[in-house]
Amino acid sequence: MTNSPPIALFNELIELGNLRWQELQSHQEFSSQFEMFEEQIKTAFSLSDFISVQCLKYPSWLTELLVKKLLFAEHIDYQDKLAMVLTEVENEAVLQQQLRQFRNFHMLRIAWRDLLNIQSIEDSLAQVSELARQLINQTNNWLYQSLQPQFGLPEGEFGPQPMLILGMGKLGGGELNFSSDIDLIFTYPAVGVTTGGKKSLENQQFFTKLAQKLITALDQITADGQVYRVDMRLRPFGDSGPIVMHFDAMEDYYQEQGRDWERYAMLKASILNRPCDYTNQLSDILQPFIYRRYLDFSAIESLRSMKSMIEQEVRRRGLTNNIKLGEGGIREAEFVVQSLQLINGGRESSLKVQSLQLALGELVNLQILPNQSAQDLQNSYLWLRKVEHCLQQFADKQTQVLPNNDIDQKRLLTVLGLLDYTDFMELLDKHCTLIHQQFSLLVKEDPALQDDIADEQQQGAKDLWQLQLDAAEIQSILKYWHLADEVNNTPLSIAEDVYQQINTFKQDLTTQRIGQRGLTTLNNLMPVIIHNVLSSSANDHAELFRRVLSVLHAVLGRTAYLQLLFENQAALFHLVKLCAASPWVTQQIARFPLLLDELLNPVSLYQPVALNQYSDELRQALLRVEPEDLELQIETLRQFKLSQQLKIAASDISNALPVMQVSDHLTYLAEAIIVQVVDIAWQQIVAKNGVPVCETHGPKNIQDKGFAVLGFGKLGGWELGYGSDLDLVFLHNCDGQQLTNGKKPIGTSGFYIKLAQRILHIFTIKTGLGLLYDVDMRLRPSGNAGLLVCHVNGFATYETENAWTWEHQALGRARFITGCNELHKRFSAVRIAVLSKPRVLLELADEVVTMREKMRAHLAKGNAENIDLKQDAGGIADIEFIVQFMLLAHTSSFPSLAKWPDNVRILADLATLSLITKSEADTLNQAYLEYRNYAHRLALQNGALATVNASLVELQTKVKAIWNKYLIDMQQ
Repeated sequence: MTNSPPIALFNELIELGNLRWQELQSHQEFSSQFEMFEEQIKTAFSLSDFISVQCLKYPSWLTELLVKKLLFAEHIDYQDKLAMVLTEVENEAVLQQQLRQFRNFHMLRIAWRDLLNIQSIEDSLAQVSELARQLINQTNNWLYQSLQPQFGLPEGEFGPQPMLILGMGKLGGGELNFSSDIDLIFTYPAVGVTTGGKKSLENQQFFTKLAQKLITALDQITADGQVYRVDMRLRPFGDSGPIVMHFDAMEDYYQEQGRDWERYAMLKASILNRPCDYTNQLSDILQPFIYRRYLDFSAIESLRSMKSMIEQEVRRRGLTNNIKLGEGGIREAEFVVQSLQLINGGRESSLKVQSLQLALGELVNLQILPNQSAQDLQNSYLWLRKVEHCLQQFADKQTQVLPNNDIDQKRLLTVLGLLDYTDFMELLDKHCTLIHQQFSLLVKEDPALQDDIADEQQQGAKDLWQLQLDAAEIQSILKYWHLADEVNNTPLSIAEDVYQQINTFKQDLTTQRIGQRGLTTLNNLMPVIIHNVLSSSANDHAELFRRVLSVLHAVLGRTAYLQLLFENQAALFHLVKLCAASPWVTQQIARFPLLLDELLNPVSLYQPVALNQYSDELRQALLRVEPEDLELQIETLRQFKLSQQLKIAASDISNALPVMQVSDHLTYLAEAIIVQVVDIAWQQIVAKNGVPVCETHGPKNIQDKGFAVLGFGKLGGWELGYGSDLDLVFLHNCDGQQLTNGKKPIGTSGFYIKLAQRILHIFTIKTGLGLLYDVDMRLRPSGNAGLLVCHVNGFATYETENAWTWEHQALGRARFITGCNELHKRFSAVRIAVLSKPRVLLELADEVVTMREKMRAHLAKGNAENIDLKQDAGGIADIEFIVQFMLLAHTSSFPSLAKWPDNVRILADLATLSLITKSEADTLNQAYLEYRNYAHRLALQNGALATVNASLVELQTKVKAIWNKYLIDMQQ
């Protein structure tokens, strides 16, 4: 075979092919032998920028492909060819160059065969996967041997221990897409030490070095590009876990902490190394975690949850042009097959395969999936994979988004043999519909039982929405809900108020862009909303209706959300309930309609995740985002915060959480976000500038960044409220001014300043989902005049020699949030030393009182009718200052006082040590918790001040008496 079948080109592509042929002709390495393949070269060059760029850079590759006919070989032995190349490699720089050129040449061959329809998509998927497997394995082997002279080899039960590599996702399934990142997990058999080298290492150290070198060899961008983007986030504990783990530790993790989503991810995991006794051992560890020995209906609920998450993501992100993530896309097809494998694989060993196509065949053989359904699913899946490969082969870019430019659209039509883009969209819709039908049928929930609306109320709600009614008719209809005599706080009766809102809303519709489908849905939905509002137990139905309409206004142009409310009336019920309880929650939902998705599951809505689960839940959310997609990472962080914050508020409103637990949840949520923000910022800066290299500690890495985040104030005391900002201080411990080791080296201080700036950018940039958090950095050394990030030695010097008393008070409420262990120890030591410093009590009392009086004069907003819970005398700030005074006054004698940064536990310790009476501690604790409870309630009602009442006044009086005893009377 010398030529591919002829392919019809659009004029624009013919012109592009001619131009690029002329470029090739002018190249000094042009060969006259290319002329016999002129038409095919022009076609390939016109269809792919990647092909043309590589061939114009290395024209000799055309000789290999066309003249020597390698392009037309049905099979390529990547293993032997790569092994021959690597025998000549002497160092890691040459290794990186050879790997990239080998990858580019063979990916060029695959793209050429795909775009000119020389091979099937099934063959293409297999070749891309096998090429990746060989590149990963042989690079691992080369690096392993390169470490042997210096460190020897880690010996084990069956000979030298290898580092086993799990390929996850499509790589594991042998169905890798053309331009893809690779998800890997590294493991090794057992603990021990290396032998036979100049220096012995613990196995963990040896394999960590090997893993880091392998990632660099594959992932680093050089003049020749990169081999693969390496994603390690699926490993145990994610980015916070060790980069490589021995078998026993991995088994313990999956058996004790493995999540359902990790079973789902591990289902496609494949050991990339050649089979050996160690690979069998690893497989034996993983199989019991993935598959249960029985028909696994316990997995169905978690699959429903994942299915719901997929649907929510499609709705939130409007993924209409994404053939992977959109409705009926590649991901839905994969989910159907993998879900059936997970449920049935424990009993049916033939389903324990990584390949989607093999699994489909087995599902038919086992009569789990009808033959026609499986055939439709496979055909549509493969068609979408063909489209995906085309999109990525145009420029070797990882994308699943349909092109919006004319040239790529015509390329797509050419490869698929179509004449018009409308034809393509119709074919796409057909395939996506077939997949989505299968997806919708999977793990389908039983329809929720809904109470029938009484005929009179049902018709009355329709009449209120559809008809022009007079006052008497409105009053008559409202009698169905026993509301005809209810009077609003305004001069209008409820009847007039509600009906006026309905008419105003209708008038507003005339100025809104809402299609016919949306209008039909709205007309069906509005009577149901009217009925739900009028049936509620709200004190003010007119105000409730006003709040619900504010949410509807926000989603009028998004029919998907109108359909969500109409088709899931339980979600509508909870919307009305939350709007009745809190104007703040109403505003959150109206401003961020994606929160409507949270109403679909009332169990999780009123039951926030366990405190220790926030980190894992957020890690799962971020795993669905490409590591280099900073914009989507920022959006995902905000989505996560908003949805979790809504669940906390819903639990608070329903009295499922006491005040301290509300603050605990808000604080643990913030901490989980801080950890991920730091990791994301670190990866962004390192990608550009490399890692800092310290004189005393050497190069840093994501586990030991030489960086720490301290939390002060409410964050430090586990006392965050709704809308609280974060008081943060950043430290580092990297000595010297060596340059980082990246493409654009910078000094150590500059690196950490850039890192701090990126962290603040992620927190405070305004997106459609608002800020992540407001961040206050004024408590760092020298306040706003100080560096954004301070060396820990400078922090210690400042706190010891230069800080004001109020800064020492703030240090009492500070704690370590995230960072390396050494910085944790140093900060703790500095904090204890400063708090334990002996002080003159009269001078201390005078400084504390003076600062508190200045604050009260400038900040207190209370008056005869309202109380400022924080700043008025006898309020929250007075209690905090009493605690801080006692902490600074007595820690020198009682070091245990410095253990906790929160007021409640310090008060308990003060009473235990008899520094205040138990009665005084109880009074301050009761007042503090009562004030905070009021503050949470005020936030949910959009209030700032509390109405004066006897209970609050009594608490203020008691707090003022204790304030006077310990801070005022002492001075007299």
